[in-house]
Amino acid sequence: MNILHVLFKSSIGKKITMAVTGFILFGFVIGHLSGNLQIFAHPDKINAYAHFLEALGPGLWLIRLFLLAILIIHVWLAAQLTLENKAARPQGYQNQITLRATLASRYMRVTGVIVLVFIVYHLLHFTVRVTHGPEAYPNTVLIDGTPVRDVHSMIILGFQNPLISIFYILAVGLLSWHLRHGLVSMFQSIGWQTRTWSKALNKIVLAVCVLYFLGNALIVGAAMSGQVRIQNPQVAGYVCRTDCEICGLRNAATIAESDEAASDNQS
Repeated sequence: MNILHVLFKSSIGKKITMAVTGFILFGFVIGHLSGNLQIFAHPDKINAYAHFLEALGPGLWLIRLFLLAILIIHVWLAAQLTLENKAARPQGYQNQITLRATLASRYMRVTGVIVLVFIVYHLLHFTVRVTHGPEAYPNTVLIDGTPVRDVHSMIILGFQNPLISIFYILAVGLLSWHLRHGLVSMFQSIGWQTRTWSKALNKIVLAVCVLYFLGNALIVGAAMSGQVRIQNPQVAGYVCRTDCEICGLRNAATIAESDEAASDNQS
């Protein structure tokens, strides 16, 4: 109980706990980006990866619940620290010039709220799959014949909508900015931001956050521009050759079965 009291009641404990939860969430977003970058490979790559995660069943939901709990704790502590800072602020402070650190922390709260809204929409879009109709969440077959969800096509279909793409790019930009200041604050909270390597630390954090933003923007831009195309013939609306280097016999057979079923329904 004493440890919980220190971590969640004292100001220093809250900052340390917020730093740890923030680092866990940072690790998740980096891993999430790494998985999504597989969209530039053969569709089977990212589809098999998504199928592997879904095959975890209850284990995947335990991971999701753990991350959700970490996110709730992170947001709750941020709100607590904000209220404490307001309560400790002198009345005359409002008439003073806003310091750079105060300005950064103020925007951290704003971007944090926007990022939270983005996360909720992102989960509804790709995880819960309720923001679009059934045609936005197609299925396909791996080369070994395993039926899977066509995540490759799902991502491209989602980002072909300019409004959604713009929203994602802006949200990821704000998330990157949030991570930029959050990571620096994290190292400061745990005492790792020393004068010796403070400048190097800031440059490293900035580079990581810029690369994170560019990686996500590259996915969105490639889907919008057609650099990454839907390769599922049932979604793209074309009939695949039996000797197709991309799809092969598996999709040709699937199309044939679908055509036969459609003909039977019409008759």
